[in-house]
Formats: sequence, C-alpha cells, structure tokens
Amino acid sequence: MTTEEKANKIIEDIRKEQGTNPIRMFKNLARKDYISIHGPEHHILDGACLLMAYHNAGGKINIDEGLKKILYEGLRMPGAMCGLWGICGAITSIGAALSIIDGTGPLSDDGTWGNHMAFTASAIGELGKINGPRCCKRDAIIAFKHGIEYVNQHYGVQLEYEEQTCEFSSQNQQCIKERCPFFN
Repeated sequence: MTTEEKANKIIEDIRKEQGTNPIRMFKNLARKDYISIHGPEHHILDGACLLMAYHNAGGKINIDEGLKKILYEGLRMPGAMCGLWGICGAITSIGAALSIIDGTGPLSDDGTWGNHMAFTASAIGELGKINGPRCCKRDAIIAFKHGIEYVNQHYGVQLEYEEQTCEFSSQNQQCIKERCPFFN
C-alpha cells in the first residue's frame, strides 16, 4: 500500500471512532495491518485522531473539512522528518490539527500562531530529553499528551488522557526499552 492509500484508509476508519480519547483511537487504528510501526502515515493518523476526539467532545469543527485538510497537510510531510529535519511528524500532525481547529495560518495575529508554537516547543522538548532513535508510537503518545492538554486548556471541551504503557515495543527493532517512559 502506498502512503496515500494508507492515508485514505485512515480517514475512512477514523470516522468510525467514538469517544474523546485520541490515544485510544490512535491505538485502535495503529493495530491495523496497514499501519507500519514507523512511517509517514502517522503524519495523518495522529492529527486525525485529535480532530475526531475534539469533534466527538462537542468541539466546533466541520469534521469532513478538517479530515480533508489533515489528509492534505499530512501527505505533504515527508518520512524521516525527525532525523532529517529535527521535528517529529507526530508533533507536526497534532500542530496541523490545532491550526485546522483555529483556522490559523502564517499571517495569524490572534495569538493562535504563538500558542501553537508553544505547544510544539513543549512536546519537542520532551522528545529531545528522551533522545533517539525514533519511535512513531512513543512520539505520538508524547504529542497527544501535550495536544490533549492544549485542547483542554483552550477550547472549552475535555479530551480524555490516561497514563500509557506501550503495546508496540516487541514490533520495534530500535526500541529504547527502559529509556522510554511508556516501556512495559
């Protein structure tokens, strides 16, 4: 399957997800055979889960338009961004979802531009302390933790967060084990 085919399948499957816990949605979809342990499909998956949880929590969003936009933005993000560009695709996907919710663009001066940069800085700072190699599942959970906190503080809705343990370490040949905050 190509990345674009995986991305379209993600958008199709995310529409079936209920509840307000984007990590639970993420794990439901990440278990599917078309989602690799690592890969650029996470650049769509992560933001789509946040948008759907926000929508399910009563957040004001046209979910069809939002998912269309996260598909477009996520497909523009190349694989291996973390190592080659110094920014994690999970964090940029959640950042794209926040920009979709707020309608933020490069010229926004309503505070959302700076708020999204602060979200990105906090999440990427946590990843920087852990160090590599990459793990799309670990990085997603950290991005979600910061994204859920952001949503709960800024939008008048409540997304669920619960402490996490990793279900994917046996599939990750580069798992950092005890250095990972989610290693079980």
